[in-house]
Amino acid sequence: MIKAIAVAATEHRACELQVQKELDFMNKGILGIHHITAMSGIAQENIDFYVGVLGLRLVKKTVNFDAPDVYHFYYGDTVGNPGTILTFFPFGEGPRGRSGAGQATVTSFSIRPESIAFWIQRLQDHGLSVSGPQARSHDRQVITFYDPDGLALELVAHQGAEKRPGWQDGPVPSEHAIRGFYSVTIKVKNHVLTSALLKDVMGFRLIEQNGCRFRYEVGEGGPGTMIDVISQEDAAYGRQSIGTIHHIAWRVANEEELVWWQQKLLNVGLHATEVKDRNYFKSVYFREPGGVLFELATDPPGFAIDESVENLGSSLKLPEWLEPTRSNLEAQLPPISVPKIRG
Repeated sequence: MIKAIAVAATEHRACELQVQKELDFMNKGILGIHHITAMSGIAQENIDFYVGVLGLRLVKKTVNFDAPDVYHFYYGDTVGNPGTILTFFPFGEGPRGRSGAGQATVTSFSIRPESIAFWIQRLQDHGLSVSGPQARSHDRQVITFYDPDGLALELVAHQGAEKRPGWQDGPVPSEHAIRGFYSVTIKVKNHVLTSALLKDVMGFRLIEQNGCRFRYEVGEGGPGTMIDVISQEDAAYGRQSIGTIHHIAWRVANEEELVWWQQKLLNVGLHATEVKDRNYFKSVYFREPGGVLFELATDPPGFAIDESVENLGSSLKLPEWLEPTRSNLEAQLPPISVPKIRG
């Protein structure tokens, strides 16, 4: 009898812990992709491609806070909503990196199904080699291509993409505008520990498996919340440099929740950094077991704290502690211009 009571108590406690974990994910859950940051070459070429070709809005022109002689460009929708932001450190001339294990490898954006032909033609008109459209399932078609620095990109055509507006006043007609992130892909040598982190710690759910590709979603699910984990034991490790992704940032609601997540990561044995102030969000960095650099970033305060929505990305913005060096930095940074012509 005593043994049966002990077993029942243990099972009850396990049930309580599971309920508490589910409540934690509900109350302080990760919401989806906040931003993705990559490394690029020539600054002007980066702007010409992401604004002039892909039609993303340059919502912030600032510097790499850890290397202020390098720009930091933030591209997104009209106001720079979390889930639309692709950022770059343009290092100028330099060696290309190599995509591989221990890295995020592909950035995927949402488009409307009616926009497939438009995008294939547009990309080809700008001299890009395009693969697809390829059917990944009954409800999505994928176009694959590379940016001028060799970064792998996808446009995923799916129903419901129009629920997110994209940039309405850019060089791409609004009906064909990119609608934020669809998903991001990472590659690891063995997915087991990565999957355990995603599911048991970060609150992701496995929603699809196709061979060595495992798809997870978080929060409310759907576009902007998904990560594909490719498990490839014989994959060479990536080399980080121009043309590779630096990190993936995941959305949390506010700084209080960020600190909660920081402690949770420390409690499971991961090295989580101190909270960093990036002006437009607060964040914490850590590496998942497969080697990919993750960041947790707060939704607020956003990109309109130091310039109006109408003027986003129009001037160089610096954190207060770098303002005394503005003249020196402006002399070091290459001049750039932003294309604004619809076409």
